Amino acid sequence: MLKYLQDKFALSESGAKDLVRGSLYSALGNISMMFPVGLFILMLDELLQPLLKNNVSSTPNVMKYVLLVIVVFAILYGCQILQYSSVFISTYTESATRRITLAEKLRQLPLSFFGKRDLSDLTNTIMGDCTALEHAFSHAIPQLIGAIISTTIITIGLLCMDWRMGLAVLWVVPVALIMIVGSKSIQNKMGLKHYKAKRACAEGIQECLETIQDIKACNMEDGYIKGLDKKLDEAEKAQINSELILGACVTSSQAILRLGLASVVLVGSRLLIQGQTDLLTYFIFLITASRLYDPLSGTLANIAEVFSVEIPTKRMQKIESQSVQTGAKDYNTNGYDIKFDHVAFSYNSNEPVLKDVSFVAKQGEVTALVGPSGGGKSTAAKLAARFWDVNSGKITLGGKDITSIDPEALLKNYAIVFQDVTLFNGTVMENIRLGKQDATDKEVRQAAKIAMCDDFILKMPKGYDTVIGENGSILSGGERQRISIARAILKDAPIILLDEATASLDVENETQIQTALTELVKNKTVLIIAHRMRTVANADKIVVLADGYVSEQGKPEELLKQKGLYRHMVEIQNESMEWSL
Repeated sequence: MLKYLQDKFALSESGAKDLVRGSLYSALGNISMMFPVGLFILMLDELLQPLLKNNVSSTPNVMKYVLLVIVVFAILYGCQILQYSSVFISTYTESATRRITLAEKLRQLPLSFFGKRDLSDLTNTIMGDCTALEHAFSHAIPQLIGAIISTTIITIGLLCMDWRMGLAVLWVVPVALIMIVGSKSIQNKMGLKHYKAKRACAEGIQECLETIQDIKACNMEDGYIKGLDKKLDEAEKAQINSELILGACVTSSQAILRLGLASVVLVGSRLLIQGQTDLLTYFIFLITASRLYDPLSGTLANIAEVFSVEIPTKRMQKIESQSVQTGAKDYNTNGYDIKFDHVAFSYNSNEPVLKDVSFVAKQGEVTALVGPSGGGKSTAAKLAARFWDVNSGKITLGGKDITSIDPEALLKNYAIVFQDVTLFNGTVMENIRLGKQDATDKEVRQAAKIAMCDDFILKMPKGYDTVIGENGSILSGGERQRISIARAILKDAPIILLDEATASLDVENETQIQTALTELVKNKTVLIIAHRMRTVANADKIVVLADGYVSEQGKPEELLKQKGLYRHMVEIQNESMEWSL
């Protein structure tokens, strides 16, 4: 059963045990709520017996009932404490475990997974879905299971007392449950539609915030807001429809439960008139029926949560079922040459990016990847760092296949500067120190000087302690890229990947940074991607990628002598430099 619960609700083993324990304690809590009813019946019996025996002088023992009331309250308090700790505290513990497990899983997944998923969707899974499951497991699922268990136990006792009255109490329960379960598919359909509408709203809002500059620049505010309003209206409509269907089903089932009390009144009155039952039994069933349905009726109000857990559960299971990249954490290589051996790769099965790529980026040399856009330059660099795994062929680092190396252990030897720079909402010092967590302030400043950051940093209000905003919002594009270069310089890794690292720099700074990089790359493996041929004019080796193949490779001066693609690109760019308005 524990295995079934783990698979059904994406629970850990301890979470499944806690769910069973919470359900049992919920049932115990519901049964304990019948103790006051039993105490009342006991007192009623003591009052009725003298009247039935014409002994009006007998009086109940008040002290006995005072003590019994105290005992009952103590039992109720103990049961509620057990239920709270086994349901709520355990649920919050499991929720924390679930979030950590998901985050750990995401950390181990290859970047190919993130390329196929919308970030707002992943954020909603970690935050929204976990919150939904947390509420369902603390307020609905254990209570529903507990209500069914307690109702069954109490009903069995009533059937043993009088099967006719017991049936009058019981018949409404399966009917109400059948009505709820029968509407499950409709509720799930409406719930999924509501979820998709909400996700579309979240994606629209996120897109608006991320592209507000372009929206304003193109005078698209009105058009975009209209589209966003439409998404909000659709989400609102989907929510109303979902809640309307749910409300109709829940209200109908709760109304049917209330018919149980009417059945007890009718059946009990008939049996009492015919002398087939006594007054005390009639009162017992009447009072019990008035209390029996409350736990189940209250739980039905949250039945939508019970049904809706399937959607976030499947989304989490989909993430957990993803294969992770594994490999040795401790490894040795014979130097740091990167070799592509007949590598083929595609993001989608029918759209190959690299078809048959072979080249060697040697240690101590700068290898430049050039070629037309879409030729696979950035893809090749990311494959070299095992952000993705190749479809066929092999990439080796110092003779060792990188697929046999743990990705995190592998990346310790890489310093990477991407074309799209990512900075954090912290100080300049903190952002550069990401390259080397234990670096001293002096080392950070030295790296910044090499990357030509020192001058503009010192002009900031607090220098290196200036908070640069989300993704470096107070910096220019060139300044952000230089911070990223300083981070890579500080890491001082044996392998350097530069993807359009100087794209946002002016000519003067580009020249200065290239001079600094010349000192940095000594005895290191450098793989640089560039569209401007001037950037890679002094590279040791040029690899020209076009249409997924290596069209030519060699030293820059050798390729210039050939009438190939590299020479054509150089000539085109030289011509463009002479163009003017």
